[in-house]
Amino acid sequence: MKILSAAEMRVVDRLTTERYGVPGIQLMENAATSVVEASERKFGNLSNTRALIICGTGNNGGDGAAIARLLHQKGTSVDMLLLGHVEDTRGDARTNFEAALEIAKNSSSNSRFIEVTSNEQFWAEATASPHLLFFDAIFGTGLKRPASGLHEEAIHLLNEHTADVPVISVDIPSGIASDSQELIGPAVKADLTVSFTAPKLANVFPPAADLCGELVVAPIGSPDELINSSGSHLNLIEDEDIRQWLEASRRGAHANKGDVGKVLIVAGSRGKTGAACLAGEASLRAGCGLVTIATPESCQPIIASRTIPECMTEALDETKAGSVDREATDRVLELAAERDVIAIGPGLGSTDKSTRAFMRAVAMKRRRPMVIDADGLNCLAPWAGNLVGSAESPMILTPHPGEMSRLISKSIGVVLKSPVDVAASFAKDRRVILVLKGSPTVIASPEGEVYINSTGNAGMATGGTGDVLTGIIASFVAQKIDDPLTATIAAVYLHGLAGDLSASKIGTRAMIASDITAHLGAAIIAVGGEGERSIR
Repeated sequence: MKILSAAEMRVVDRLTTERYGVPGIQLMENAATSVVEASERKFGNLSNTRALIICGTGNNGGDGAAIARLLHQKGTSVDMLLLGHVEDTRGDARTNFEAALEIAKNSSSNSRFIEVTSNEQFWAEATASPHLLFFDAIFGTGLKRPASGLHEEAIHLLNEHTADVPVISVDIPSGIASDSQELIGPAVKADLTVSFTAPKLANVFPPAADLCGELVVAPIGSPDELINSSGSHLNLIEDEDIRQWLEASRRGAHANKGDVGKVLIVAGSRGKTGAACLAGEASLRAGCGLVTIATPESCQPIIASRTIPECMTEALDETKAGSVDREATDRVLELAAERDVIAIGPGLGSTDKSTRAFMRAVAMKRRRPMVIDADGLNCLAPWAGNLVGSAESPMILTPHPGEMSRLISKSIGVVLKSPVDVAASFAKDRRVILVLKGSPTVIASPEGEVYINSTGNAGMATGGTGDVLTGIIASFVAQKIDDPLTATIAAVYLHGLAGDLSASKIGTRAMIASDITAHLGAAIIAVGGEGERSIR
């Protein structure tokens, strides 16, 4: 699903009318209908209740006026407050305001339509009756400066009552600039946001996204052709994307272990054997046929005894500190040549010069797809400028913000402020697939497309979850070697979904990384359906 900017959204709306003959008033009606339907799904039947709708004078307010009319038709008593005068409005919005005004004048119910021009009048009218639901239709996607005056007062009122009365925001919570994840001023904290046609950046990236509550993206009549040709390079990952990948990569009825992917994991060092075990088990649970963990010689018996018995192990030359020595390079390349994918880095260690030299040599000489994580990235940071992937031997990097900052020699603040730009620039310049882990995780392709993950939770902020992700990515790439990007997207999504399933059972506080692996099968079945259970 495309994520659109405010400018891209305006173009889509305009072309929907010009090319496809859908009038703007119909788009507004469809938007209002979507809000009412989403509100009833979440909060139940809205008849015989009282709702407050606060409208600005723009198109977002016009949506609110249409919502007021639709609610009135359902038997809802509506108090609609327009922050300004009907004479201040224009176009389709004015048409809806005038219709709502006529209903209020002629209605035998208690519905009201009031033009508000002062803070004192606003508070008096907004609190004159008890309400069971608030609708925020003050600002839409065009806001670029902080809300002030009467609009700021309206935002404060909505936020002061959110403990008792749910708030539904129309398209985006008022006060948020839709093209920015940063908050520019006071903004509504919604329980439900119904965004039209496509999500906006502020709908999916915190801290702005934290104010959206539950997000519903509602089609209102714009053809997919217009949305997909909008020029946006941002995409929100959906269930259907993953379902298609699972179906395309499903093993045949007569498959053997050699047919469904062979993975080599180079991981572990003295004191960090757990990372290798987590990556190895996750890789097997994700569905590949064979996993070999190559690790320093002194670590091999520990890993062989701690990991699941289905994982094979290989001993590598090691340094005095118990990390992989540069002398192991040729052996690792030999092992990699017999596998489909190599994953490297979890628990590897990055302080020994010999280990860093080993990591650099393997990265430069390998002829297989490679997933690089954790200490593997830290080892390569001094030479990040020399990292270049290729279509024949794709390179998948999975940094968290700290590791990313080392790769680009900039502060973590820069990474956190602009994760999309940082990830997209690095992936395109280095021709790699970049998985920038965070909330949310960003996946950038060598072609400049960026995919935003929508699964995962705070319980995954615990040691080892990145090692699990590395194993899943490597396994998925090995299972469908011709499409490493989609395999990576599927791995990130299902990793997060497995975390969500785990959190629903044991809570976020008690979660550990291995819980994600334990729930991976359930996540795959939840998306892939009965085809993932098939024994034929």
